[in-house]
Amino acid sequence: MIDELKEERIVNKVGGRFKLSTLIQKRMIALNQGARPLVEARGVDKLQVVIQEIMQDKIFLDMSGNVQYSEPTEEVEGGTVDLTQSTN
Repeated sequence: MIDELKEERIVNKVGGRFKLSTLIQKRMIALNQGARPLVEARGVDKLQVVIQEIMQDKIFLDMSGNVQYSEPTEEVEGGTVDLTQSTN
């Protein structure tokens, strides 16, 4: 098990175990559908990516239970890229 999930800090950051579980599940679905990680993700599994995104305040649940991103776009040559969407 990932050490961060054993600590209360991540549970408190999100607002409870249910919200944490929901956030992890929804973000894992997005990553599995091709969304880009918002943190450096070389050599780590997707669950570790999601945990780091939470710990670095890159993702959170809004009042409706939807995943929100604190950094939704990235500047690239020719425009911006929405990091929350699949690259397919």
